[in-house]
Amino acid sequence: MDRRRVCILMVLWVMAHLSSPSHGLRALRRTTGGHKGAAGLTGQDANGVPLRRSKRGWMWNQFFLLEEYTGSDMQYVGKLHSDSDRGDGNTRYVLTGEGAGSLFRIDEKSGDIHATKRLDREEKAYYILRAKAVNRFTNEALEGESEFIIKIHDINDNEPRFTKDPYMARVPEMSDIGTSVIQVTAADADDATYGNSARVVYSILEGQPYFSVDPETGLIKTALPGMDREVKENYQVVIQAKDMAGQMGGLSGTTTVSITLADVNDNPPRFTKTVYEFRVPESSDIGSAVGVIRAMDNDIGENAEMEYRIIGSDGPGMFDVTTNRSTQEGVILLRKPLDFERKRQYSLRIQVENSHLNPRFFSVGPFRDEATIKIMVEDVDEPPMFDRASYVMEVKEDAARNIAIGSVSASDPDDKNSLVRYSIDRRTDMDRMFNVHAGNGSVFILRELDREENAWHNISVIATEFNNPRQISRVPVYIRVLDVNDNAPTFATNYETFVCENAKANQRIQTVSATDPDDPLGGHRFFFSLAQEAAGKANFSVRDNKDNTAWILTRRNSYNSLQMSIYHVPVVISDGVFPMQSSTNTLTVRVCSCDREGNMKLCNAEALTARAGLSTGALVAILLCIIILL
Repeated sequence: MDRRRVCILMVLWVMAHLSSPSHGLRALRRTTGGHKGAAGLTGQDANGVPLRRSKRGWMWNQFFLLEEYTGSDMQYVGKLHSDSDRGDGNTRYVLTGEGAGSLFRIDEKSGDIHATKRLDREEKAYYILRAKAVNRFTNEALEGESEFIIKIHDINDNEPRFTKDPYMARVPEMSDIGTSVIQVTAADADDATYGNSARVVYSILEGQPYFSVDPETGLIKTALPGMDREVKENYQVVIQAKDMAGQMGGLSGTTTVSITLADVNDNPPRFTKTVYEFRVPESSDIGSAVGVIRAMDNDIGENAEMEYRIIGSDGPGMFDVTTNRSTQEGVILLRKPLDFERKRQYSLRIQVENSHLNPRFFSVGPFRDEATIKIMVEDVDEPPMFDRASYVMEVKEDAARNIAIGSVSASDPDDKNSLVRYSIDRRTDMDRMFNVHAGNGSVFILRELDREENAWHNISVIATEFNNPRQISRVPVYIRVLDVNDNAPTFATNYETFVCENAKANQRIQTVSATDPDDPLGGHRFFFSLAQEAAGKANFSVRDNKDNTAWILTRRNSYNSLQMSIYHVPVVISDGVFPMQSSTNTLTVRVCSCDREGNMKLCNAEALTARAGLSTGALVAILLCIIILL
């Protein structure tokens, strides 16, 4: 009974009577271990517990029960009592609803209610039950059934729990004091409407003096100026959340916040030396790397990206510098050929500067640096060098053998100035048309030339260093064969034609043209005439059209195929170039019978062959084939 009195905060007897005594019903009353409630209320209380208006004969209140009871006896909840109960044992109390018989048990005789198990408000905050008083023997209801609530009173049995553990955050280095970093949040499962059990206060356990936390919101801020990532990049901050408004006895939970200082461009690039020296052979290829330099920058990422440039040089255009994006190194490249004998040393002034500047840190100083680059050219035994990249020579096609047509010249570019020996690369002169003097480089002819056969000859001359035969160089020599008028013009094709027996005088029977393999400077000009030996008894005449063509004309009115079936007309063709060349070409004319319009009607076999464009040899071959088949 002493334990029950400890659990019961107040014993309250409530009696309720029906408004009309004529009903003959007495009110049921109850006592409780909680606070006294207001009778006849409706709606919800501050915790959302429904309030219902009491039924007839009952005064409506709530029972209050502390959660997490640890006693060995059942926890006393309260007492139900009816005015109809005269203490003679005839009244029986009945309890139904949530947890009735399992969580809550009622003494049928006394109406005392006990909790049989330890209850947790965070699992269920209240229970709705129904109670009535009946006659033990007849089960007749002495009072009407009514509902009541057992509300579980909260105790501080839950510590605050953070939503994450750990938290990850980043904040720029060199941030001002009070810069927000991240907000942490802790939740407490206890009743926030009752006392301070769920009122959480934040504090920092580890991470001072670099960071601070707002006790109400959990917002973490920077607390120290000038935090430098290059000095310390990562911080571990431990935040505590404590309930009971942070008072002594409150429960607490912690979380770790990993804070990383994000890099900003607050460090300029700096060369590790003021003077760099490189050595490069004079034989280095254009575009090859001469040397690599690197400036150091304590920043990372894009804040450490830099650009290199040449701001001064005693050899303009000789070198260039590019930035290797993966290593942020400056690569010095060769842009023009080196020559030890001309210039043995170069000096460059190179500047490096950050690509992405932050105006906030301009006051730190210029984000650039300069260094001097000295490049020493090393001597290399070089092959002979021709004074030209190529040679062009001209020679007339009627030039005599062993005549010199030109010369090449090469010299040793090194200081020792070794002698040079010349030769022809025979792979470029398979017919051995030319040769070169080994000592002076004179090129001369070995065989007769023919422009009409080959107008150009492309050969290679080799220069070999006398003291070091492995040092050789080549140069192309282009030899143009100049034309000489050494070919007579001829018919452009093998002309054969016919003449009608009824032809008229001065009738054109054929147009001829000429060709000449020579190539005079002013172009071709051909002259046509009838051969002198045929002029006296000519049956045909030749008219020069003065456009490199001529007409073959008849000189009489009729021809007789029986008297003469074939005529051979000798045509002399000459050119107009000195020395003049000419040739006699024969035109074959066959006599055929024709109609009035000049269309051939009948011709002998040879004439037919000519008309079809077949030569005598072709006709003979055809006839032989026919005879063999027969």
